[in-house]
Amino acid sequence: MRNLLLFISLLVINTNFAQNGPIIFEPGGFGTLWTWTVFENDTQPPLEIVPNPLMAGINLSSQVAKFTAKQNGMPWAGCESLHGSDIGTFTLNASNCIVKIMVNKPIISNVGIKFATAAGASTGELLVSNTVINQWEELTFDFTSIIGAPSSTNIDQIIIFPDFLARSQDNICYFDNIKFSSQGPPLNEPMTPAPTPTYNASNVISMFSNPYTNVAVDTWQTGWSQGALTDLQIAGNDTKKYSNLNFVGIETTGANILDVSNMTHLRVDAWTANITNFKIKLVDFGPNLAYAGGDDSEHELTFVPSIESWNTYDIPLGNFTSLNSTQHIAQLIFACDPVGSGVVFIDNVLFRNSNGSGSGLEENTSTEIQLIPNPATDKLMITHPILANRISILNLNGQVLMELVPQMLSTEINISTLPSGTYFIQSEIEGQIISNRLVKL
Repeated sequence: MRNLLLFISLLVINTNFAQNGPIIFEPGGFGTLWTWTVFENDTQPPLEIVPNPLMAGINLSSQVAKFTAKQNGMPWAGCESLHGSDIGTFTLNASNCIVKIMVNKPIISNVGIKFATAAGASTGELLVSNTVINQWEELTFDFTSIIGAPSSTNIDQIIIFPDFLARSQDNICYFDNIKFSSQGPPLNEPMTPAPTPTYNASNVISMFSNPYTNVAVDTWQTGWSQGALTDLQIAGNDTKKYSNLNFVGIETTGANILDVSNMTHLRVDAWTANITNFKIKLVDFGPNLAYAGGDDSEHELTFVPSIESWNTYDIPLGNFTSLNSTQHIAQLIFACDPVGSGVVFIDNVLFRNSNGSGSGLEENTSTEIQLIPNPATDKLMITHPILANRISILNLNGQVLMELVPQMLSTEINISTLPSGTYFIQSEIEGQIISNRLVKL
């Protein structure tokens, strides 16, 4: 009798703490007959379970969920399951903290997911943007950072925000196949700190670097960022770690706005184990010093980082060609692919002056990189010791005139259309930018 009572007790516990998933909206599947409530969406059209409008690509399901995001609805309009009876009651842990959802939308915008408990605790929404329109795409949400938090236990509700933005029209959004999986093996982390810069302090404006006195920074993670920030030390060296990264905004506004017009380069050291593309954007607020004042300008550069080693990005400011000025730098934005799951360690964020002509360019040569011939007339052969990620040809004003991704160690470039003069050949190799001077006859 005692064993029977124990079995019944365990059965009750397991029943009360069971997670219903995956949520697939198929006949008889989880999600189809759930009580979905729509909120903050103007006239509140209900969530519909409809035939899949595009049975192709990654989604061959027969049925999907349809959410009509109304023009006059709030940006955070969404839908939520009924507490308790729909998704069940469960705890976020290493076995289920990675959440994937398929979406098909007519617009690029954020998708949000959060979980809540019957007591009113919430994980807070994670936001990940789709990257394609009118086709199925799978987005990944990493709730690893929530594990162990009070809001991670006794979860009994899922909340979905299919179109998290201020809309200028109604947007019909489809979603499907919400799945829970494990976080996988932990990513490696750097064992050694970033290389220490050796620039003269008088030629540096440092935002974050131990060897220098740092300027005031409003925040290293704006409220509109999509990613988690952790401040830590590596062998006693201050370092910033961004996890679950889509993009993160760093701001120096108002009295902290940066005039870097006397600087020639932006340096950032970055270490990652899983990012395929690392993006760096500078935003100048213009003379009015205000966001969206009509005189803002910005430019984003994309790099392919080497994995599990420090990448030193020493970038001529002239490469940010869409910036109208560098006198009012108010935002530095890091972004990555894959979105929502990137982990990157950051150090030595600073602007420096090469102490040269002020053009934003200087020669930083490697004897192992050969330009043949130099001077050149029509064709130029560039040979690298290892395969370069990118080759760029810039004029003395820092303007990129040609750019290509080499496929071999030796690359021939037709330069016959370039006017006679002096240029810089920039080679991006393992996160470093190496510049060689070229004379075009």
